[in-house]
Amino acid sequence: MPVAPPLFPAEAAPLPDDFIGVTFVLTLCAMLAAAAFFFYESFQVSTRWRPSMRLSGVITAVSSANYVLMSMTWLSTHVRPLEWRYLDWILTVPLICVQFYLLLRTAGARPGQGMVWRLVGASAWMLGFGYVGQVIEPERTFFWGAVSTVGYALVLFEVSLGEARLAAGTGEAARIRETYGLLFYFIFLGWAIYPLAYMTATGNLLERWHDSLPFPVLYNLGDALNKIGFGLVIWKLAVSRGEEAARVSAG
Repeated sequence: MPVAPPLFPAEAAPLPDDFIGVTFVLTLCAMLAAAAFFFYESFQVSTRWRPSMRLSGVITAVSSANYVLMSMTWLSTHVRPLEWRYLDWILTVPLICVQFYLLLRTAGARPGQGMVWRLVGASAWMLGFGYVGQVIEPERTFFWGAVSTVGYALVLFEVSLGEARLAAGTGEAARIRETYGLLFYFIFLGWAIYPLAYMTATGNLLERWHDSLPFPVLYNLGDALNKIGFGLVIWKLAVSRGEEAARVSAG
């Protein structure tokens, strides 16, 4: 009977001093655990919050699948898996933007669908030009990084001053202002890890940190923090709103 090959070949095992490889595997495990947790908890919260919880599960599940590929690439070849990483981002970052829309709708606001398309379009701009600067034309990484940052700035504007922020302060949605503020800080501070890592690439502003601060480690940290943390904030809100509704019903 043929034996299935192992997921990670023996030669792909992380070395004791392979800190980057360890962070890939740890991030993979964290994404898998988070996906299982979010899907399980989606059956424990009230019906209105289930789409947001399940979307958090989808985001971390998709990311964990891509982290299998990224981990195998790094552990087998020690080549930075930028193509797989950008595939992960192009699938999951727009879904994180959709999460803002779902959150506001669930909380009682009425944001327009144009808000979603602006956020998704800005994130696609950011990722597309970032890919060009890191994979297609790395010799012009600074230029393409600057162009990519325009998309990041547009996302920040939309969630801090645009329609999303205005919707978060109206009607019943005003009661989730604290949660919205936490999610904004994930975008503002958590996502800032990515341009910081990008700038450590050869030919960019922080090139001198290229060896002492490996950008794969920063990218892995950013993914775990932003995707899992984002979902945990929404889970906490869903649980607290459910408990609040139960107290009101009990009278």
